[in-house]
Amino acid sequence: MTQRVELATVRDRLAVDEIVTEYAVAVDDGDWEAYRGLFTPGGRADYRSAGGIEGDAGKVAAWLAESLRVFPMRQHLVVNRRARFGIWEQDTGDTARVQADYVNPMGTAVGGEDGAPSPDVLCGGRYAFGMLRTDEGWRLSEVVVREKWRRPFARSAAPVVH
Repeated sequence: MTQRVELATVRDRLAVDEIVTEYAVAVDDGDWEAYRGLFTPGGRADYRSAGGIEGDAGKVAAWLAESLRVFPMRQHLVVNRRARFGIWEQDTGDTARVQADYVNPMGTAVGGEDGAPSPDVLCGGRYAFGMLRTDEGWRLSEVVVREKWRRPFARSAAPVVH
C-alpha cells in the first residue's frame, strides 16, 4: 500500500467516525434538522427493534422528535466502532458499513434531588450504519438500530453514613 492510499483510508475512517458522532449528538440534542442533513436524499432509518418505525430520514426525524420529547435528557455512548469500506463487488471505495455498540440513558423532566433530570430508562444495542461518499462528503444511506436490552434505571437508595 502506498502512503497516499493509507492516508486516504485514514481520512475516510475519521470522516465516517465523525458522521457516527454527529448522528448521536443530533439525537441527544434533538437537532432534527442536523439529523436529516446527515442522510443521503434516499436515506432511511429503522428503529423497529426499539419499538419505533422504519422510513425515510424526514419521517423518522419527525417520529423521533415526538417520541423523545418525554426524555429531555439523552446521552448516547457509542463504542466499539468497526468500519468496512467498499464491501460491494462493484464498489470503488465510495461505500462504508459501520457497526457500533451503544448505551443510552434517557431521563424525563422530573429532576433528582438537585433538580437535574436523572435517568429513567437505560438501553443498549448495536447500530448498523450504511454510508455513501457524496459530493458533500460521507452521508448516511441507512441506519438500523438493533436494541438488545432495555430496563428502568435503578434508583440508588439514600447514601449510607458510616
